[in-house]
Amino acid sequence: MSILINTSLLSRKVTIVDIAKLADVSTATVDRVLNGRSGVKALTVKRVMKAAAELGYVDESDERARDVRPLSQISFILPEGNNRYITMLGRMVSEMGPQLERFSIKPTVEYIPSFNPDLLAKTLQRHAKQADGIAFMAIEHPMVREAVNRITAAGTPVVTLISDVASPGRTAYFGLDNRAAGRMAGYLLARFISKRPAKVAMIAGSLSYRAHGEREMGFLDILQELYPDINVVGLREGHDDEALNYRQMRALLTHHPDLDGIYNIGGGASGIGRALKDARRESDVVFVGHGLTSDTREFLLDGTMDAVITQSAEDTILKCATLFRDLREGRKVESASDPMRVEVVFRENLP
Repeated sequence: MSILINTSLLSRKVTIVDIAKLADVSTATVDRVLNGRSGVKALTVKRVMKAAAELGYVDESDERARDVRPLSQISFILPEGNNRYITMLGRMVSEMGPQLERFSIKPTVEYIPSFNPDLLAKTLQRHAKQADGIAFMAIEHPMVREAVNRITAAGTPVVTLISDVASPGRTAYFGLDNRAAGRMAGYLLARFISKRPAKVAMIAGSLSYRAHGEREMGFLDILQELYPDINVVGLREGHDDEALNYRQMRALLTHHPDLDGIYNIGGGASGIGRALKDARRESDVVFVGHGLTSDTREFLLDGTMDAVITQSAEDTILKCATLFRDLREGRKVESASDPMRVEVVFRENLP
C-alpha cells in the first residue's frame, strides 16, 4: 500500500510533525528515532525512516540515516557462581552500556548455572530469537556446538569469550591462546621453584571448558620438555568454587606435604590462597593462577601468589563491540579471532 504525500509539504520545510503524521506515530517517537535513542521497535524505526526519506527530511543512503537505526541487541551469556573474573566481566559490560551505545550496541547480561551444556544450548537458542548477536563463555560439548551452528546458519553472529568451542559457525573467539597460557604457567612455576626434584599440582574449574583443558595440556607439555625433574602429582576440579577449591587445596597439602607449587587453571583463587594461609604454606608453595581481580591482587601484594596470567576485561568487551559494529556495517572481520594478548602480572608490575 503506497503512502500518499501532501504536495503542499514540498513548498515548505518539513518538520517532525509531518513525519509523525505520515508514519502514524507520535512526534516523541519521531524524535527518538531521528536522534538514535533506544526504546523504539525496529519496525517503527523503519516506518519513521521511510516517511522521513519520502518527505526529503533524510536520505536513507547517507551516514546519518544509518546512524538512526536501532541499537543492536547483544546478549552476553556468562556462567554464574563466584568466579570473580567472570563476575567482574559481566558487571563491566553493564557499566559500559553508555560507552557501547557509541558502537550502536545495547548489551544485556544473563548468568546461568555453570557446567550445564544442555541449559547453555537452550539459553543460546532462546536469546537467538530476539538478539542481534550473542557473546558467551563456551562449554566444549556437542549440544553447544550444534546450537552455535544453527544460530549462525540463521544469520545471528555468535562469539565466544574466555573459552572457545570447536564450531565452524562461531564468528570469533576473544580469549587467550590457552595452550600458550598453560606453558607460561609451567615456565613461571619452574622458574620460581628453587629446588629439584619438585612436586606441583593443578586445580581446574572444569575440563569441560576448552580453555581449561588447553591450559592443562600446555602446562604438562612444557614441564615434560624442559623440566622433567618437576613431577605433577595431581589434577583436581574445583568448579571455580572458592569453598571447593579450599577443600581441594587442603587435601593436596595433606596428601603431599612436600608440595612445591600449585597452578590454578580457573577461578576460585581465594579458596586456594586461604588454604595455603591456614596451613601456613603461603610462603613456600609457589602459586600461579589466572584472572586479575580484587582477591588475586591482594594475594600478589602479600606474597601468597607469585604470578597472575590474565586478559584485559575491558579490551575483551571493546573487541566484541567493535566486531558487532563492523558486522552491522558490512565490514571485513578477518582478524577477529586473533588471540588476546597474554598478560602476566607480578607484585612489582601491578596496574
